[in-house]
Amino acid sequence: MTKKPTSKQPKAICSFCGKSASQSETLIEGPNKVFICPECVDLCYNIIRQDRKRTGTSVDLDKMPKPREIKEYLDQYVISQEHAKKYLSVAVHNHYKRLLHHDSDDSDVEIDKSNVLLIGPTGSGKTLLAKTLARKLDVPFAICDATTVTEAGYVGEDVENFLLRLLQTADYDIEAAQRGIVYIDEIDKVGKTSQNVSITRDVSGEGVQQALLKMLEGTLANIPPQGGRKHPEQSYIQIDTSQILFICGGTFVGLENIIKKRLGKKMIGFDSELLHEKDEKKEFSNILEQVVPEDIIEYGMIPEMIGRLPVITTLSALNEDALIEILTKPKNALSRQYQRFFEMEEAELEFTDGALHALAKKALKRDTGARALRAITEELMIDLMYQLPEEAKPAKYVITRDVVEGKANLFDTRQKTKKESA
Repeated sequence: MTKKPTSKQPKAICSFCGKSASQSETLIEGPNKVFICPECVDLCYNIIRQDRKRTGTSVDLDKMPKPREIKEYLDQYVISQEHAKKYLSVAVHNHYKRLLHHDSDDSDVEIDKSNVLLIGPTGSGKTLLAKTLARKLDVPFAICDATTVTEAGYVGEDVENFLLRLLQTADYDIEAAQRGIVYIDEIDKVGKTSQNVSITRDVSGEGVQQALLKMLEGTLANIPPQGGRKHPEQSYIQIDTSQILFICGGTFVGLENIIKKRLGKKMIGFDSELLHEKDEKKEFSNILEQVVPEDIIEYGMIPEMIGRLPVITTLSALNEDALIEILTKPKNALSRQYQRFFEMEEAELEFTDGALHALAKKALKRDTGARALRAITEELMIDLMYQLPEEAKPAKYVITRDVVEGKANLFDTRQKTKKESA
């Protein structure tokens, strides 16, 4: 119960800090006339939280997720991309093993980390894989963007801000942050621009790669606590990156042409090998799977950078069947999301097979992968969602191929369904 200061209780004081009832906004009373103030409650909570973090920094072998368990969790949210999911599952599992080995102080063998490079077209699921992994893991996980980073001395962010985000995710627990995982998105945007004929310097290209080298390999990095640029008067937090796993992802637009050139495939002309391949998405994925480090170096990444990303895996372009599965199967599938919206308005929503195929075909034409699905579905549903709260309830709506193609009005399906039910 809460005690408030009154004239009958002048001697009520906090049993921990001695603060009187008149000095505190409230006092919480326990058995045997024991009191505690809100400030002492906060202090006790912080002490308990720090103790839990301290005891939880070691990796438990029984709680370590197996590669199959990690992949099965990824399967709930990410469609296809079996190759990439296996690579990531093994990489993360080995990261846990490395931490366990590091805790055991076994000096006979040193286990080095194997950073991962993900290559795939836009909308294929690179960032979604990283976000899904972050929910599954028991170590701090930070998702960063390489496009905001510039060379030292120029306006922009330093590469050390990647580690600052990891530190923030770990609630500024340095021990926990030094055992975390960092996902760096859009890593291809820091490639060398050898075709750039401008006289101005590219301050977000090769210099950023050079700054990332030591961090990826393992070094003692100085992190500005408040972020931003470094300056001499600032105090730094030191973080050892030797146990931090780095996963880099990028689209690498045009990389397939470099691979074709190396393989000796003709890309244009009457004798072009593209003429013999009916499925462009499948052909693109097959080409991308044959990537080697030399292709990425020719694209614009420096050899030292690729040497620190030994595990290279690719994501395939999504075809029509994969897009239909994305619409229906994952836990956050678009069709399920809209069905839940309609349930809130006492209405049912159903997508026919023809409608799903039509949505997938429209999305393929935009060539932005799974992201196109949301844009097309939003365009389709905007009028209905606008009028839905004012429509008669309960009701059922059926989205058909004609509705997707604009040949029929979705409200007509509601009227027909109500007549049939009547």
